[in-house]
Amino acid sequence: MPIRRPVAPRGRPAVVAGVALALCVAGCSLESVPTATASAPSAAPTARPTPAPTPDPTPTPEPTPRFTNAPDPELAALFPETVNGVPVVVAAADTFALTPGDVGLAYGELGVRFATLAIAYAEQPRLTVYAVRVDGSPVTTEDLEPYLASAGRYVGIAGLEREPWELTEAGGHRVWTRAGDRATAAGTVLYTWAGDEFVFLLIGTNDTVNRGLIGALPGEPAVPVPSASGDLPSASEAGG
Repeated sequence: MPIRRPVAPRGRPAVVAGVALALCVAGCSLESVPTATASAPSAAPTARPTPAPTPDPTPTPEPTPRFTNAPDPELAALFPETVNGVPVVVAAADTFALTPGDVGLAYGELGVRFATLAIAYAEQPRLTVYAVRVDGSPVTTEDLEPYLASAGRYVGIAGLEREPWELTEAGGHRVWTRAGDRATAAGTVLYTWAGDEFVFLLIGTNDTVNRGLIGALPGEPAVPVPSASGDLPSASEAGG
């Protein structure tokens, strides 16, 4: 009976070859991996300050009427003691309840700038004058034109319109005046005018005394006023 030689198991060469290949790949991989080089740490970015936000502009507050009245000795001192022999009484600031805001109501947008108020009067012949100090830019007599009707109503003359008022001269000053119409009592004359930082409103029954007091107070110098035709008079007519 023939003797059989043991047969080598199949597949062992493939296993050996696979192990050898794996070892080779591993070795090659280790050799091909480059050594990591430590890099210098990058510099930290320079911190930049955050700009502060630009604040929104604060609006300038609008003036508001003043319904308190601080004593104003300089304003009170504008009044003379007498006019044409008639005593002029300057009321103390704490003896009347009116304020700059009260009078300012008659002068619209201009009136909100009234800062202090002084009142003077004569008993016989009857006369009352309101004097206010105005904050801000200077005021001219012509600036008072939009408020003529309401200024007249303030001193008790009802139903006033603009037309009867006249821009004229009194006491050497440029003034607005009104008299001799159905809205005013016989002999009563109204005046309003500006001078320096002051505005005045006067009502009186004797125009000689009225004009004397106007001349004693600040005001714009009189200038040529329009003639009846509406044109300014010539230099010869105006005395120039």
